[in-house]
Amino acid sequence: MQFDRNAIDAMPQRQRAHFINSLSGYKSANLIGTQDAEGHHNLAIVSSVFHLGANPPLIGLIFRPHSVERHSLENMLATGHFTLNQVNGDIYRQAHQSSARYPRQISEFAAVGLTPETLPDIKAPFVGESHLKLALQLVEVQTLCNDTELVIGEIQTVIVPATAVAADGHVAIESLDAVAVSGLDHYHLGHPLERLEYAKPDRAVRSLVPPEQQ
Repeated sequence: MQFDRNAIDAMPQRQRAHFINSLSGYKSANLIGTQDAEGHHNLAIVSSVFHLGANPPLIGLIFRPHSVERHSLENMLATGHFTLNQVNGDIYRQAHQSSARYPRQISEFAAVGLTPETLPDIKAPFVGESHLKLALQLVEVQTLCNDTELVIGEIQTVIVPATAVAADGHVAIESLDAVAVSGLDHYHLGHPLERLEYAKPDRAVRSLVPPEQQ
């Protein structure tokens, strides 16, 4: 099948949303934890998280236009802090439910049955059931061409099982039962294929043997 722009524009709104959102393939599923200035917790699933840099350690994510209430974004702007908590196979249904439009005064943690965890000096809650948790400090927010908001955060703390971190620093995401999402509502579990050596123009692709196996 081939879809030109006219065919895409002619799709009913929800069909077009499902279609376009599916085209970017697998995306990481994360829960963003925030709290407002009074300490009330908020939780929301996001699938737009991406790596921006390692030094300083920066993460980016995209929010829809701030034309209606966006509790997570508003809390981040108020406190300057947020957490990212990777979704796993045990909690993906609760994570999905967090996307419901709960009133501001309702904590999604309580509404979906997940556990908030806090650390001193971090003004945002972690998800207790997550296996990979990041605490971030807000760096900047940029409004993009379609009025979506690009949020950039700097990693302050990482919580991950030691068994998932290889000697070279690589984190074996699959060992954490991490979930990916495609489209708006399709959840997946991944499995590893192979780690490959750094590519060079004068050398064929070669498998990278983890240092602990050498």
